[in-house]
Parts: sequence; C-alpha cells; structure tokens
Amino acid sequence: MIRPAALVTGARRGIGRAICAALAGAGYDILGCDVAEDGAAETRAAVEAASGRFGFRIADLAEIDAIAPLVDWAWREGGGLEAVVNNAGVGAMVRGDPLTMTPESWNRALAINTRAPFFVTQDVARRMVEKGAPKRGPRGVIFVSSANAVIASPDRAEYAASKAAVSMVAKCLALRLAEDGIPVYEIRPGVIRTDMTAPVAARYTERIAAGLTPIRRWGEAEDIGRAIAALLSGALPFTTGDAFHIDGGMHIQWA
Repeated sequence: MIRPAALVTGARRGIGRAICAALAGAGYDILGCDVAEDGAAETRAAVEAASGRFGFRIADLAEIDAIAPLVDWAWREGGGLEAVVNNAGVGAMVRGDPLTMTPESWNRALAINTRAPFFVTQDVARRMVEKGAPKRGPRGVIFVSSANAVIASPDRAEYAASKAAVSMVAKCLALRLAEDGIPVYEIRPGVIRTDMTAPVAARYTERIAAGLTPIRRWGEAEDIGRAIAALLSGALPFTTGDAFHIDGGMHIQWA
C-alpha cells in the first residue's frame, strides 16, 4: 500500500520532530524542511522507527523565493502530498518593551510565522485541487500558531501579532478549501518544553506550579504531535477552521 505524504516545516527538532514521528506512526511518509540540518538525523531515525520514509531539505522560509523550490521538491519526492503542517516559527529577537522593538524583529516574525505558512499552503493547495492530484488518504492543512494568537504578550508583541495573523490565515483558507474537501485546522500550543522555551524554563515552571494552567505540568512536543495526527486522520469530517488549544487549559478564563 502506498503511504500518504506530508510536508512538515521546522522538522528537525522539538515540536517539528514530534509531529513527524506522530504522523509516521499514523502511516505517513514525511518530507521535512528546516533552516539548518543539525537534528535532522534524529528526526529521520524517529520517522523510520515508525516505518515511515523521511526526506529532508534545508530551506530558509524567511526568503519568499525559497518556497516554490521547497514545494516542488516535496511534491516530487512524495509523489504528491496529502497534508501540509506549517510548524516552522520564530520568537522575538529580544523580549522587551514594544516601544523599543526593531523593524527587523517585526519583519522576521511576520515573514516566518505568517507569510511563509500562507504561501507554502497556497502552493500545496493549488496542486491538491487539480484534477487527478493523488489522494492516498485523508487530506488536510495544519497551522501551528500559539496561545499568543489570543493571549497578549507585550514583551514579544511581534510574535503575538504574527500568530494572531496566521490564525486568520487558517480561517480564510478553511473557507476556500472546504469545497475541495480539504479541512484546515489551527493548533495553539501553550507552554511546551522546547529549545524556544528553555531560556525562560525556570519562570514558567514556577508559574505552572502556581496555577498558570489547570493541568499543572509542562506541555510536551508529543502532545502537539498526537493532536495533529488525530486531526489529519479524517476522523472529524464535519469540521474545518477550528482552533485547538493544546495548552493544559491555559486559555480558559476562570475566577
């Protein structure tokens, strides 16, 4: 049986690696990309341990001209694509007062966190909707945003703004692709144990213990991977445009 294929951006470590492993376990072959190669061998091992095939390409998604060659490669190597998971992202260059944020930090966050996911998905979706496009399993699109899509974080305003923007991108593409039977979902991770959160780990450990999240533990990358594999399984055929909070309940307002 030919396995469906998924393109996963930001695939070499952390949440990206967990997504690749979970999808491989669910029957996908994986085409991954990232800005560098270190860590890609470990992702390959995780995918192959789940009986999947893994291809990897270096791509800097801050560069708009990198997107078309990436999608060309992934479509060719996968013999088509059934899924795209827009996971690559960056935080603020420096956390601090939004009154001192630089245009460089703003542009970097919006280019990688918002512009790249839109145009990667646009390119893949154009191919998916063409007559005769392969369909070896359920199709779907995932945008990994953040709890900060709805929770303000003034010390990294550019990051929060970019994630709020990609949340709207997900809704707009959900409306467009519904007629083609391609659901679009947004995943909003909360406090997840990754390299990105490592510099502030001590602060978040204290806040979690004090009740930042109703489920009082760190989120793990595997929590995100499992959620994405479930959404791409086709088990929720009457849904699209939904945002799923994988945050231990942090988004709930309570008194």
